Amino acid sequence: MTATENSAIAANLGRIKERIKLAAGRAGRRAEDVTIVAVSKTFPFEAIRSAHDAGLRHFGENRVQEWESKQPRVANLGATWHLIGHLQGNKARRAASLFDRVDSVDSLAIAQKLDAAFAVDHTGEKEEVTVAERGKQLPVLIEVRLSDETSKNGAKESDLPALAEGVVKLAHLQLLGLMTIPPFLDEPENVRPYFSKLRELRDDLALRLGQPLRVLSMGMSHDFEIAIEEGATEIRVGTRLFGERAAKT
Repeated sequence: MTATENSAIAANLGRIKERIKLAAGRAGRRAEDVTIVAVSKTFPFEAIRSAHDAGLRHFGENRVQEWESKQPRVANLGATWHLIGHLQGNKARRAASLFDRVDSVDSLAIAQKLDAAFAVDHTGEKEEVTVAERGKQLPVLIEVRLSDETSKNGAKESDLPALAEGVVKLAHLQLLGLMTIPPFLDEPENVRPYFSKLRELRDDLALRLGQPLRVLSMGMSHDFEIAIEEGATEIRVGTRLFGERAAKT
């Protein structure tokens, strides 16, 4: 990328951080408690390197195949790579080996495939190996669909308790919390109920499971300030950081 493009990403990040600080302040929170996940889908690996140079350490990709083509060019960066898009069962093995986190688990079947794939990938064999023996789990979030949009992925609210209970029983997965993608509304304030609902679901689920669920991944470029006010610990920012994506042809 050009020096101008690099400086633009750094400047955009500075503005995002200032808005995070203000939003966190309104909620009586610390800006340092909000992690920025840079959504690098469709952007070239050079953009990832520029964002990394600017100080970002978390990056989100939507598609396993697209990330496979970029990963070798940024593998030497110290960063955490998130899968934030819908995962198909036949790509679970690749996802478990390519990503540090899967933020879009929406069914027990997918969770079970990730569990099995992560175990095989990290032990080289299919027989059961305990977490203590291997010392590592794949961190995951459950994606929850809180709207009636059929185009959105995610577990239904009514299915969440059973799904979470199933995930925490899988030895090779670590459930960190919840994620949601609300409807895109012109007025960000109108999205607040979805963020508030996810926080309530997380709190209830933590009590039910008897374990902390510290991660609430919610809020994107146009509504992340509302999400922070409602308790987001991670926000996913793409166009606000990298600029507009190229139109699909």
